Amino acid sequence: MNGILILFIILGYFALLTIIARLSAQKGGNDAFFRGNGNSPWWLVAIGMIGTSISGVTFVSVPGMPKDIGMSYMQMAMGFAVGYIVIAKVLLPLYYKLNLISIYKYLEKRFGEKSYKTGAVFFIISKITGAAARLFLVVLILQSLVFDSLGVPFEVTTFSIIALIWLYSNKGGIRSIVRTDALQTIILLSTASLIIYMIVSKMGLSMGECVSLIKESSHSKIFVFDDWSSKQHFIKQFLSGIFITIVMTGLDQDMMQKNLTIKTLKEAQRNMYIYGAAFIPVNLLFLCIGILLLAYANFSGIVIPEKGDEILPLLATYHLGGAVMILFCIGIVAAAFSSADSALTSLTTSFCLDIVRTDKMENNRAEKVRKISHIGMAILFAIIIMAIRYMDSDSVIDAIYTIAGYTYGPLLGMFAFGLICKAMPNDKLIPWFAVVSPIACFALSYTLLHTTGYKMGYELLMLNASITFILLWISSKKSC
Repeated sequence: MNGILILFIILGYFALLTIIARLSAQKGGNDAFFRGNGNSPWWLVAIGMIGTSISGVTFVSVPGMPKDIGMSYMQMAMGFAVGYIVIAKVLLPLYYKLNLISIYKYLEKRFGEKSYKTGAVFFIISKITGAAARLFLVVLILQSLVFDSLGVPFEVTTFSIIALIWLYSNKGGIRSIVRTDALQTIILLSTASLIIYMIVSKMGLSMGECVSLIKESSHSKIFVFDDWSSKQHFIKQFLSGIFITIVMTGLDQDMMQKNLTIKTLKEAQRNMYIYGAAFIPVNLLFLCIGILLLAYANFSGIVIPEKGDEILPLLATYHLGGAVMILFCIGIVAAAFSSADSALTSLTTSFCLDIVRTDKMENNRAEKVRKISHIGMAILFAIIIMAIRYMDSDSVIDAIYTIAGYTYGPLLGMFAFGLICKAMPNDKLIPWFAVVSPIACFALSYTLLHTTGYKMGYELLMLNASITFILLWISSKKSC
């Protein structure tokens, strides 16, 4: 019965998104799909970007973190806030000055066509693997909660969810996404707050006692200064947070495409400041859910799963009652849709503008290519999700940041060199540099692990970018 109810909730939620998307997409076409007609309200974009950043992985993985690493993830969240300021002050003025739709067009203007194509290809690889990993976790949970009992195979579930996302985003593109993501963010945060309320009620605590419980918990430690070899050391986490934000937001077509639908630079910067400031309390909210889940498990004598990603799904499904299970399902569906729909749109945008160059085609042909590309990206999305099912990782969010370290590193190195140095590197060699750099990082990481026992964490991103930067400098005809 619960499975059928959840299925109807998903379908009703999809219907609501479709109505909003269709109403906002009345002025369709490629300009609406790629640029949102350039008139999105900044505050609406800010709300929607929060939901896109949270994703189903944050909803599930972050509450599982306190079990093993306490609240040390907040160190990275603090770095995120600084990273958003850098984006607002450095990257947004550049993108608006050049009037870009695809941010990788900057690489063509600065270095040449080879660099431009390289940047776009690395974004597509990074985004489609990261977004698929985020959505995979949600599909897996819905499969176990709903579709297994109905005899629906995992493959059918995957293609069905991707099809739903494609249906409401295919016409309006980023114009529709800005509006549907704002709704999904509100639903997601409301759901998280209600889950806290339900847990506290079941434990018979007042809100004051709840705050005291979180503060006094052995899992509430935020700062780590005493172990430099730990991935959770403050310096590593804080700096990684800054650079991860710069690459996964500032150098990411998905996140920047929303910003570039805002009419003026000043409003886009305001959006970035508000969005960045909101990220700290939002992550704190999900970590508090994690501590309360551990406390409830101890209170009720429940055995906690070994993997942190499994804690919230287990307790929400089997131990906190039907109301929490329904809230949990609404939350992960909202998170999954808000992350996947914008990823699908940005991937289509980058492929069309950067790879096949629809901007050089006549309007009718360009729109036809865009529609076919959108379908193709949706199918590829589903295929990658099914491939991820056969892989194993203790934390999906950790795996996403590791992937980002390898794939976004060359992008960070290229953009940093372009902004800092006036030298002109050899454009023909840049694709090779972008491949050599991640390989060198992997080799170094592997060697350190097996010779010294040191396991590289998120600092991999900075090392990767540094190698790319050095190779660009070496190939330049004059120094910076």
